[in-house]
Amino acid sequence: MKADVVNKEMKVVKKIDMPKAFATQIRADVLLKVYEAQKLAYTQAYGAMEGAGAQYSASGIFRKKRHAWKAYYGKGMSRIPRKIMSRNGSSFNSVGATVSSARGGRSPNAPRAEKNRFSKINKKELLLALKSALAGTIDAKSIKDKYNKELISGIIFDDSILTLKTKEFLALLKSVLKDGYDSALKVKKVRAGKGKTRGRKYKTNAGLLFVISSTEKMNRSGIDVVSVNELKISDLSPNGVPGRLTCYTENAINEIGEMIKWRQ
Repeated sequence: MKADVVNKEMKVVKKIDMPKAFATQIRADVLLKVYEAQKLAYTQAYGAMEGAGAQYSASGIFRKKRHAWKAYYGKGMSRIPRKIMSRNGSSFNSVGATVSSARGGRSPNAPRAEKNRFSKINKKELLLALKSALAGTIDAKSIKDKYNKELISGIIFDDSILTLKTKEFLALLKSVLKDGYDSALKVKKVRAGKGKTRGRKYKTNAGLLFVISSTEKMNRSGIDVVSVNELKISDLSPNGVPGRLTCYTENAINEIGEMIKWRQ
């Protein structure tokens, strides 16, 4: 499969052979499986505090016996650990505690921070997922399904693109993508709904991904720039679905081909 290499003026300078990975039949099911497994491996450990819900001295010393002092047999009280709030002679005012059905009690199935969330993935499945993610960046159908419109993706630039300033680079993208320029930039918005009060007030779209080789340097605001040696499946398909607006440098394409050969 041949592909055009363009310069910073969008003029074709040469044609190169694309790695076979970009012609792989996309397996969306395998891609999603690997994405979910890797997402758990990168998440921060979380869990309930040790001893949470059990800070009360609810010894449950009430007796389950008829006609006995400090007994609750026949009084219509649930047989759960209780803490005594007050008393008047042999009458006790108590509330349930510690158990999950009581106010402030421990959670019955609380998450544990020490849980191992790493999932093993077969090497062939991992490689197939990576190939599917790469193929999704140049597949017109995947791009259209993702953005609900036809957009140009998979453009390959020569190293002259690295000399452009951010303003010139964004102007070049605007002239190429046209209506899809808004989808290429990362936009931060306030989330609608109750999520604003639950620590996730803002949401940001993925935007354009620009892949460079490990020997190149590029810094652009408004888009994601990733080198080949740091490229992950979550970069090529942020939600596990193939199809993301992506551009490459010529050196990055050659390095991807070598990386795939080494992994096979």
